[in-house]
Amino acid sequence: MQINIWGILIACFAVTLDFSSCFVNKSRSSIPRIAKYFGTKGRYEEVNPYLLEDILAVNTSILRPPFPKCRPIHLTAIIRHGTRYPTGSIFKHMQQVYEAVKSATPGKECCVCEIQNQWRMWYPQNMDGRLARKGVDDHKHLAVRLSKLFPSLLSEENLRGGFVKFISSSKHRCINSTLSFMAGLTELWDIQDQTFDYVVNDTLMKYFIHCTKFLEDVERNPAALLEVDKFKEGPEMRRVREKIGDQLRVPYKNITADMADAVMNFCAYDLAIKNVNSPWCECLDEADAQVVEYANDLRQFWKRGYGYDINRKSSCILFHDVFSRLDKVVSENMSGQQVTEAVTIQVGHGETLLPLYTLLGFFKDHEPLTSSNYATQTQRSFRPSFVLPYTANLLLALYDCGEGDLRLQPLINENPVTFPGLPEGQEASMPLYRDVRELYKELIHGCDFETECELFTRPNQFSIKDAL
Repeated sequence: MQINIWGILIACFAVTLDFSSCFVNKSRSSIPRIAKYFGTKGRYEEVNPYLLEDILAVNTSILRPPFPKCRPIHLTAIIRHGTRYPTGSIFKHMQQVYEAVKSATPGKECCVCEIQNQWRMWYPQNMDGRLARKGVDDHKHLAVRLSKLFPSLLSEENLRGGFVKFISSSKHRCINSTLSFMAGLTELWDIQDQTFDYVVNDTLMKYFIHCTKFLEDVERNPAALLEVDKFKEGPEMRRVREKIGDQLRVPYKNITADMADAVMNFCAYDLAIKNVNSPWCECLDEADAQVVEYANDLRQFWKRGYGYDINRKSSCILFHDVFSRLDKVVSENMSGQQVTEAVTIQVGHGETLLPLYTLLGFFKDHEPLTSSNYATQTQRSFRPSFVLPYTANLLLALYDCGEGDLRLQPLINENPVTFPGLPEGQEASMPLYRDVRELYKELIHGCDFETECELFTRPNQFSIKDAL
């Protein structure tokens, strides 16, 4: 039998050429088209794009006190940890997708070809949810920006004098984010002769694990996420799963909604941690990403947001901590004493911030998010992609404008917002503190954490009528 060596070589060369055509997508930009749909896996820079040009950029004009004599006397900052590695549960689904693609029929489509021939699983499994180097930088940079926004409060003098307090969740990524924030300040002022302490307080920063009613009725109750499950099996997600199956050459029946989410997570983590627009990003177009984002938003809505009243009430303890501190600052200031806490930095989780936002009334839509109203929720306010990226933050700046005129300015992700329910107008972004207390008086006097979180009933299932 004669062997046609030249024929074999030509065939192999043709195959090589066939695959090599996928190695570089020259039209791919540095930022994926779908980056603004990453939900809680998104970069802070997607919320504030100007930081891509200058990571330390601030615009002090956004503070805009109503009177020239207004001076800031206190800042509370509640901050989510920085960019982290995937947690174990997320990694499991990512691994499933990767193995399915690696064993799929080779193809020359850019998405599957690059993954099969060039991309490698680089996520270290032992880094389960740990802070990435990018997360360290997230908090260092935020510390410098806040010191530039509030130079009289977050100052070297106040830091050295013990007037800046640090509180953290016990989770390693939160502690390391707190240490990174401190490092941002000490490096800024070249402080080498002094160290600074932080307090671990899970009662405040992980209050949700101490709320029995929340744990039993929502966190551990599969029926609480009925709307999420229905959407995952609905026509929108089915279309996305079919497209992903075609793209990755994996049978549709093998692609679950969790695996579709994992595809977007690959893209999100590659961008967030390595600043790379990876081939995984090519597997979803914007329409696909919007569907996957909505599935994640549904989960956040029903598990941490407006879906059930106990979600927001679980944050009562943090709410009272904030207002008790503000009241103390007001009292010290009015009596002519030095404010003992010029700045309070509290580092926690997305699960720390979202129920508090919900309690305060931010990002509430006219209709609840459900499995059947995806098409009418495209302009929704409840969008974790814009609200809860890594290093998301709620800033509350208290001002003394003279003659007992005390005002409170809220900022979310360094952007001024107005408290829901207060009148619009020129001074809406910095209302009188007494008006803010009046707005939330029922919560101030009636939102008791122990009472709200005590388990009186244990329903077997929830329905839409249980939503706020």
